[in-house]
Amino acid sequence: MRKSILIFLIINIAIIGFLVHSVWTLITLLFVDGSEDAISRAELPAPNSALVSERPQLIPKIIHQTYKNSSIPEVWQEAQQSCIDLHSDYEYKLWTDKSSREFIAAEYPWFLETFDAYEFPIQRADSIRYFVLAHFGGIYIDLDDGCNRRLDPLLSYPAWVRRTVPTGISNDAMGSVPRHKFFLRVIDALPRYDRSWILPYITVMGSTGPLFLSVMWRHYNSEGPVEMDRIRVLFPDEYNHHPWSFFTHHLGNSWHQNDVQLILWLAKHWIFVTFVGFVVGFTVIFGIYWVYRHIIS
Repeated sequence: MRKSILIFLIINIAIIGFLVHSVWTLITLLFVDGSEDAISRAELPAPNSALVSERPQLIPKIIHQTYKNSSIPEVWQEAQQSCIDLHSDYEYKLWTDKSSREFIAAEYPWFLETFDAYEFPIQRADSIRYFVLAHFGGIYIDLDDGCNRRLDPLLSYPAWVRRTVPTGISNDAMGSVPRHKFFLRVIDALPRYDRSWILPYITVMGSTGPLFLSVMWRHYNSEGPVEMDRIRVLFPDEYNHHPWSFFTHHLGNSWHQNDVQLILWLAKHWIFVTFVGFVVGFTVIFGIYWVYRHIIS
């Protein structure tokens, strides 16, 4: 084999290796479902079971929600009220744009510049939920998630998140004790992930949204946290769809723009898209090699 061809192959292999390394965490999210940390239905007391009162309650009884102001749209009022009515002994905190910024300015001034500079309001709504969980602890719930039963059994875990399909975790329902290592790491990483990815949906998902949180979750779990620092995972059946599930889901996605249809299509057909990507990639490499062999050399 000619030395120039060998150098060409080594360079291309190095480029491919660098690209795979750059997206390795995203690739692993396609295959890691968090089942080893699942909150099993067998360990959850039934609604109204006497066993609930016997379980240790680690997470404080606080429900956090966010909206731009205190005038909640009618479409979400029923869901909001269901959580308030079922948890009259919980403290309820609605974080508006004004109170969120005041909180960041007072408690986390190092983040205020990033917070103010976010292009999309949903990025501030995403980030504030991580900060209030890290600071106060409690349970965060999106306004389009209603409560189907009391959340007391979920207070027994130091921290929990919700599994989504086909991959990763969501940030629409989460719980934590104050100062949990995972959420401290999440808020510390937010400025580093503040990047624009051209499409609004990808920018939001990757900078503050569920994709960002999923990447942080994978990094955190890869370090093998001790038992008390584990992130437990609420799976779809325990989240929704059954009489014994904790939540009901209502109309949401108010921040989505036109680019979301493309992204959802790509997510639905990710195997096909990945195959096409490899075909295109190897075609480009072969084309470069052909040009090198027949024109340049």
